[in-house]
Amino acid sequence: MKYPNGTGKNIRKQRLHPRQNHGHSNRGMTLEEDINVTNTYYLAAGKAIIHKKPTPVQIVKVNYPKRSAAVITEGYFKQPSTTDYNGIYRGRHIDFEAKETKNKTRFPLANIHEHQIKHMKLIVEHGGICFIIIRFAVFDETYLMPAELLFPYWDAKNDGGKKSIPYDQIIRDGFLIPFHYQARVNYLAVIDQLYFADKKM
Repeated sequence: MKYPNGTGKNIRKQRLHPRQNHGHSNRGMTLEEDINVTNTYYLAAGKAIIHKKPTPVQIVKVNYPKRSAAVITEGYFKQPSTTDYNGIYRGRHIDFEAKETKNKTRFPLANIHEHQIKHMKLIVEHGGICFIIIRFAVFDETYLMPAELLFPYWDAKNDGGKKSIPYDQIIRDGFLIPFHYQARVNYLAVIDQLYFADKKM
């Protein structure tokens, strides 16, 4: 498998069997909550610095009941212009989106926006590590799909193709993320396998 930008790097695959850890990961937590817990563990353990990006807010009206205090009384959320998370790991920029679906058979591409894909393509072009984390809530399975493998599905959709990625295809193209008690969505284990297999920790 070659990256779309022609670098010729190989994506190494070491499959984990789907559902081998079924029933142990989220225990009622959302994917975002699980990732936030995981990132807190990574930071405390000195493994990586990765944070959720705050959602931009457009402030419309502010009251000043005191000179030293301001109260926002009206505002609205802007549409995020990039992905959910970014940071640094082992000297590389990490950037990813996280999506959860209740669909049993496919991942709808409507869950992703055009501006996010453009951002992800720029990250890849500049040598960053970029991916999407997809959780199938019904199966309690969470997959990492490198952005380079996501782009062809998006481009095909824009050319009139399928508007979703079949679950079976995500099993083939993606990587099941192992559950860890402290790192609930231990995506760095997959990143190590894909990008740092030839380097010692």
